[in-house]
Amino acid sequence: MSALSDTAQQALAALGRADLVVGIPSFNNAATIRQVVETAATGLARYFPDRRAVVLNSDGGSTDGTPDAVRAAARPRTVPVLSFPYVGPSGKGTALRAVFEAATRLGARACVVLDADLRSVTPEWIRQLAGPVLAGAADYVAPLYVRHKYDGTITNTLAYPLTRALYGVRVRQPIGGDFGLGAAVLATYLRQDVWHTDVARFGIDIWMTTTAIVEGYRVHEAALGAKIHDPKDPAASLGPMLQQVVGTLFALLARHVDRWWAVERSVPVPQHGTQAPVEPAPVTVNLAALIEGFREGAQAHGAVWRRLLASATYEAVMALAAQPPTPFTFPPALWARVVYDCAVAYCRQCETQTVLAALTPLYFGRTAGLVVDTMALDGAAFEAYLEQQAQAFELEKPYLRARWASITA
Repeated sequence: MSALSDTAQQALAALGRADLVVGIPSFNNAATIRQVVETAATGLARYFPDRRAVVLNSDGGSTDGTPDAVRAAARPRTVPVLSFPYVGPSGKGTALRAVFEAATRLGARACVVLDADLRSVTPEWIRQLAGPVLAGAADYVAPLYVRHKYDGTITNTLAYPLTRALYGVRVRQPIGGDFGLGAAVLATYLRQDVWHTDVARFGIDIWMTTTAIVEGYRVHEAALGAKIHDPKDPAASLGPMLQQVVGTLFALLARHVDRWWAVERSVPVPQHGTQAPVEPAPVTVNLAALIEGFREGAQAHGAVWRRLLASATYEAVMALAAQPPTPFTFPPALWARVVYDCAVAYCRQCETQTVLAALTPLYFGRTAGLVVDTMALDGAAFEAYLEQQAQAFELEKPYLRARWASITA
């Protein structure tokens, strides 16, 4: 079943073909999407004037006037702009499936995906994300943002170091939300039988990046400058997102054992453009709430932690939960072992939701430890700290292999 409605298919047929598609998934983004659409259209006209291009908004049934905002942005543009509701399970994944199907129907050589809540998108983003694909240099272009050190804690503590350690590729923003893709990558995605699973609802960004890596596509990064959106305090808002992203990460780990088992080290990916000096907007973190969430988690999930974690890891974690709030620590190497233990437990195909729920307060604890460790660091020093954390994940890879072997022997 297609994610495109009959009306959408008719509109695409009327367009005929396009070289370049910009897809914008949305749900109740009326406050920001007009700027995103207008900026995308400007970028297409400025940097790719000789290409047939179209902007497509794939909407999830917004009730705040999002499609109206898109249509208002379409006039009097020379670049066609379409807005249509997707068909299928609700979630960003289905919205992107509709975009990928549309781009394929139009014969597009490249597709750019932009988040609908962006406040910092510029026309140059279109050039940076689409240019390497159209030039034949890259198949998949991930974003490289300048972000405040506490914006993107799930990326910083989990998605980046785990993806890097598993597959040996240093994609700094594997769940960034803004990407450039070639036609072959789109075809690979559409062939996958995931569109009626939780990937289509929650884990689409990390699935896209991981699939591009394991399928051997040329993965590059594009320097985009600051990403300004609606940041969230990890103590208050990110628990559900953590479980959604990590569930997909762990499921992919189980599926691609043959790809990560022998990987010993990581390499950087080619980068397009350079980051201009910019000071990102600050992100407020409630450190006390993070620590309290970790300590409460030890009480609520302690018995589960004992089952999930190796004995030495469990004892180390419980010792941290019993320490006074000041000074607070949660070492990166211990965190890597916690993540690997939880990944192995998740992949046993039992109690998956229990594993994810038990991991959430552990994530709070590690995030608190990261904040304490980096309070005085500027952006460059913070990136060096994350490099050390990523190296810890790589150095603990034998721990993962040993734990994995213990359940498959």
